[in-house]
Order: sequence, then C-alpha cells, then structure tokens
Amino acid sequence: METGLKNRVAIVAASSQGLGRATAEAFAAEGCRLAICARNRETINVVAEKVRREHKVEVLAEPFDVTDAAAVRDFVNAVVQKFGSADICVTNAGGPPAKGFLATTIDEWKRAVDVNFMSAVYFAHQVIPHMQKKKWGRIITITSITTKQPVADLVYSNAVRAAVVGLVKSLANEFGKDGILVNNVGPGFTATDRLKELAHVRSATLGKSEKEIFEGWAADTALKRLGEPRELADTIVWLASERASYITGQTILVDGGLYKGL
Repeated sequence: METGLKNRVAIVAASSQGLGRATAEAFAAEGCRLAICARNRETINVVAEKVRREHKVEVLAEPFDVTDAAAVRDFVNAVVQKFGSADICVTNAGGPPAKGFLATTIDEWKRAVDVNFMSAVYFAHQVIPHMQKKKWGRIITITSITTKQPVADLVYSNAVRAAVVGLVKSLANEFGKDGILVNNVGPGFTATDRLKELAHVRSATLGKSEKEIFEGWAADTALKRLGEPRELADTIVWLASERASYITGQTILVDGGLYKGL
C-alpha cells in the first residue's frame, strides 16, 4: 500500500523502547526522515544507529525529558532546522505507576499530568505552526485503552489519559481547516516492558503468578493473545498516511477486541 510518507519528517517521542521504538522504525521503513528522543542518550543513540543502518534514512536523535517545555521547543526547532519541516508528530511517554487510588500521592498525580498530558500539549504547541505553513500535518497521541475502559490498578492512567482525548478533539476541530489531522491510538495489553511491570503489580495484588496474569489478559481479548508493538506502529503509520486523509479527532483502539463497549 502506498502511504505517501516517503521523505516526510516524523517526530516520535519516547522512542528508545517499546511502542515508541516500534513506531519510529515503522516510519523509517516508509522512508521518513526521523526525529527521535528519550531521556537516555545511550539508548536513543542505539535506536538511531539501527534505523540508519537498516533503512538508510536521516535521523536526528536527542536526549531530554518530554516534561521540559523548553527542551521540547528546542528539539522541534532543531528538527525544523535540520529537515525543513515537522510533518508528523507522535506524542508518547512512559505510563504512570500502577496503583489503586488510596495508594496514590499528590506528587505522583502532578507527575502523571506532566508526563502523560502536558508533554502532548508541549509538542502540539510547537509543531502546529510549522504544519500550518505547509497546510499539512499529522499529530498522533499514544495513550491507552483506559481512555475507553478503566483498567484496575491504573487510576492515574484512567484519569489523565482521558484529558489527552479532550485535547485531541479540540485540536482536530480547531486545525482541520489547516490540513492538520489529530488522532489518538489506544493500545490494549501489548507485549512491552511496561506490561511486565503491570503484571508484577497485579501478581502481588492477586497472589497469582505473572504467567497466570498474562494468560488472563490474553483470554479477555477477542483474539486470545497479547498485542505486538509493531501492530500499534502499523496503525499509527496508516493514520499518518494519505490513506487516512479523512480521519481526525478519533481514538483508534489497537486492543485485539479487549474493549467491551459498543
């Protein structure tokens, strides 16, 4: 399928591992020029070198914290200076701790808002003016199935991720006239290090083995298995492509049928 993405400039946040890394590699496979970031310089450089070697595309890799508004600004400026545009922006960040409500703390609530909501605000604020100039842009946020269906022990995520959906809808409505499409993807139980962390917490809470936890999650899906990061990445690439040119303001779940609503 022709995506129309060759030579587009794609920013992918938190792309040193898991869903972000899979997404960055998927865009590189389409011939995009790539801008990636993570907090750790060594790990993000490993991804950059792998992408350059395997896909022969230009890559800009920078280490910084996505909760730092000035760092996000400087990164986007560097992207535009190097590549001349910022066509696609995928916002992403590590999930907040897995806890029940009474175990939460005010500081952790503030951190969850900064990491999982404000980081998306910072990126959108910086890339939209560049997208307006070209009358073309794609902003895609990575959140969670929790935007549609709360998950036990993920109260931070259940609450804060919903704010991102409100942001997505608002940006889609305001900037559609500028050719900017804004969508959200919500992964279900996907085989990443984050899921291993959740399994460990759930195992301790329920007194079951982590293997039993994984098996239970798989059984809850229609497909009876966990997702793979590449499956979410392929969905993001499609949303960014010319093949999805009339889709905006939506939340697309990549969950194997885990969500039980209509």
